[in-house]
Amino acid sequence: MGSCCTPDNSCSTNAEATTATAVADSTSTVYAVTGMTCGHCRTAITNSVSALDGVISVDVDVTAGKVTVVTGGEPDDAAIAAAVDDAGYELTGRA
Repeated sequence: MGSCCTPDNSCSTNAEATTATAVADSTSTVYAVTGMTCGHCRTAITNSVSALDGVISVDVDVTAGKVTVVTGGEPDDAAIAAAVDDAGYELTGRA
């Protein structure tokens, strides 16, 4: 797995996580993700996971290696893992 960052782990992207108001029947699930080091990583995962049906919001904590996904019902763990993988990172399970 390659890194999107420079050797000093800096990155020129400072995008914030996507947030939305959760609906009453939403589910918040925290996943452990490896390989994240910077804002570009946050943006790549946020964009990939946010594109999935049923995802309301995505919050990426690069430092903690956690991704919180709010869905309108039960999350599709396999689809979320595939989206994280497509972004170039590894979802290692629920945190």
